[in-house]
Amino acid sequence: MPLFQRKMERTEKNETILDSSNRVQNPYIDELVEHYKTRLLTESNLDHLTSLSDGEKRLSIERLINQFMIEEKVVIPRYDKELLLIRLIDESVGFGPLEPLLNDDSITEILVNGPNEVFIEKNGRLERTNISFRDETHVRHIVDRVVAPLGRRIDESSPMVDARLPDGSRVNAVIPPVSLNGTLVSIRKFRKVPFEIDDLIKNDSLTDDMASFLQALVQMKMNILISGGTGSGKTTLLNAVAKSIPSYERVITIEDSAELRLNRASVVGLEARPPNVEGKGEVTIRQLVKNALRMRPDRIIVGEVRGAEAFDMLQAMNTGHEGSLTTVHANSPSDAISRIEGMVVMAGMDLPSHIIREYIVGALDYIIQAERLSDGTRRIMNISEVFVNAQNKIQVQEIFKFQRTSIQSNGKIEGVFTPTGITPKCLDRMKLFGIDLGSHIFEKRIEVNHDYSRVYTV
Repeated sequence: MPLFQRKMERTEKNETILDSSNRVQNPYIDELVEHYKTRLLTESNLDHLTSLSDGEKRLSIERLINQFMIEEKVVIPRYDKELLLIRLIDESVGFGPLEPLLNDDSITEILVNGPNEVFIEKNGRLERTNISFRDETHVRHIVDRVVAPLGRRIDESSPMVDARLPDGSRVNAVIPPVSLNGTLVSIRKFRKVPFEIDDLIKNDSLTDDMASFLQALVQMKMNILISGGTGSGKTTLLNAVAKSIPSYERVITIEDSAELRLNRASVVGLEARPPNVEGKGEVTIRQLVKNALRMRPDRIIVGEVRGAEAFDMLQAMNTGHEGSLTTVHANSPSDAISRIEGMVVMAGMDLPSHIIREYIVGALDYIIQAERLSDGTRRIMNISEVFVNAQNKIQVQEIFKFQRTSIQSNGKIEGVFTPTGITPKCLDRMKLFGIDLGSHIFEKRIEVNHDYSRVYTV
């Protein structure tokens, strides 16, 4: 029976169902969505629609759907029509069932494990939603919508892809045969307004004194490595502390997938490029670091070092490009140094281990260790100084640290941010830059009760 001849019947079969995104599902509306989506694909210019603003996009699709409905003599209640338009926008020029999750600022990660499982991360904890896709083809359609505008593809010959949404969110997708659970999609979302250092203080990621010290390190051009595991907040912290760079300095950012948003003058960004479908045209982080040295940088910020580019980054830090910042995946400051050492070896440098380590300690001044704890909170576990001791060995000593004290019955971790009592060796340099934090902020403190937000100077 033609669609326009059908009547909308409210039976038990097509009663409305509310899912976790507070959007109504209705079998009749589902049919209309599929029907009009097909017409939109064949009878409209989707490239033009995609380029419009959200308001113009909605008006254009609404006009087209009104025209289709008049032609087919379809009449539905206003509420259902509103639902129909939302669904069509999401399916045609948006990201389908994921659209409401992408628009929810409280969600930091979206994980799709095939068509029937969608998880989200909120406040550091994973939870399953009631959202699902129609089938495997539906998931693949959404993935194709993400990667196609970027000139990338995902198929059996290239079953993994990294991409970026228009808002900067990072997307990774894996399909069979590599995936054993259907199409897998991971979306790391980013705040529309980037975190400031004050936001991190409010979230108990660090203290005022630690924040002041980090800002001073950046202002006096110390080379800083931010270390941490996946999801520990490395990029967020990098973005926040980089805002302390003086406005008159030229900053060049280098990233595998652009995530940093410094919102300042005199900053230029370079982004790596994967090979095209013919396997050509790749531009690596290492090539970009080498090229950045020819662009008159005052500071170089590498979003993350993962391989041979670590050697070029260290070389830049050792040859006058002070105040450089980067991140690395590591579980501790000493592990971070070992990881960097391994990366230099990957660069093909035929150097003995002690020479590589001297090179590292000559380049790095401070390592900041970030961690996502078991309760979902993110903490700066320590701020450590790197130097060569009297025995000519690398020493990493903590200036500030987070000391865990207990775990509450609800799983929340209690602890204390405290100086270790060690005065940093950069104090004299700090004075040369006109920065006076006061030596009292480095004096050792003790915990006086189980309220981790209250510490007292002895």
